[in-house]
Amino acid sequence: MATHPESNEKRSFGYGLGKVDSVISVEDVARQASELAGAGVDTQQLLELAKGEPRLSIEKLVAGYGKMEILHSFDLHIANGQSLCLIGPNGAGKSTILHSIYGLTDIRSGSITIDSLDITRMSTNRKLGEAGIAYILQDNSVFPDMTVEENLWMGSYLMPKTDDAKEAAERIFEKYPRLAARRGQTASVLSGGERRLLEISRALVMEPRILLVDEPSIGLEPRFIDMVFEILDDLQHTEGKTIIMVEQNAKKGLEFSDIGYVLVSGELAMAGPGSELLEDPEVGKLFLGG
Repeated sequence: MATHPESNEKRSFGYGLGKVDSVISVEDVARQASELAGAGVDTQQLLELAKGEPRLSIEKLVAGYGKMEILHSFDLHIANGQSLCLIGPNGAGKSTILHSIYGLTDIRSGSITIDSLDITRMSTNRKLGEAGIAYILQDNSVFPDMTVEENLWMGSYLMPKTDDAKEAAERIFEKYPRLAARRGQTASVLSGGERRLLEISRALVMEPRILLVDEPSIGLEPRFIDMVFEILDDLQHTEGKTIIMVEQNAKKGLEFSDIGYVLVSGELAMAGPGSELLEDPEVGKLFLGG
């Protein structure tokens, strides 16, 4: 039986999107990514990316879980109304950064500040209620047996009055008619895109200023991925939200974000405007699939 010449060629999918002509193992990606680090990233460069006026700053952060140290003297700066995407190999510490900002890790040293307010060891409730930080989890964080409206009320658990929660939910329904049409239905009937919209909306109930977004595109069809990023774009550019995200679809994340950080083994290897990292051939080879 005849075979096509290309049938014996080895091809694989890259870290982001698109096909590559050679197989790169996870170990090779990590090794080659570590070579990008060089002398590291200068703090002044990070401040310049944040326009010299950072709203949220992480300085010399050492953090992890229990005895496991994940982040090693990590720095981050982002200005009000900016977006920042964290990319890197699996296990590089991307989600640990979000967890540390929100108070879900063991912080050994370093600091996290918002507008000069030290929030390093502030409780998660205070970070949401006082510092205005909301964490949008990965998929499947909705309560399937609750209605859409009840799911939104769950985002208002820090509000002192029930009426405040109901008013907050109504604001969400006015903004997103797609959810309003489903308000009395259980979340289990929602499409993947509608569930992600509900997860984002629930985080907006407390009117946060900073959004931590963990894998917004995971598990979604392409049409829903575009919808989710349009929503995030509106939140940034219309409402002035500051967004820090982890996104496995590195190409989509860098296209969206003002700033990109490349993490390797808990340290910052590269940083730059998202558009410039998209054009970097080494970043492209390792994380963008070509």
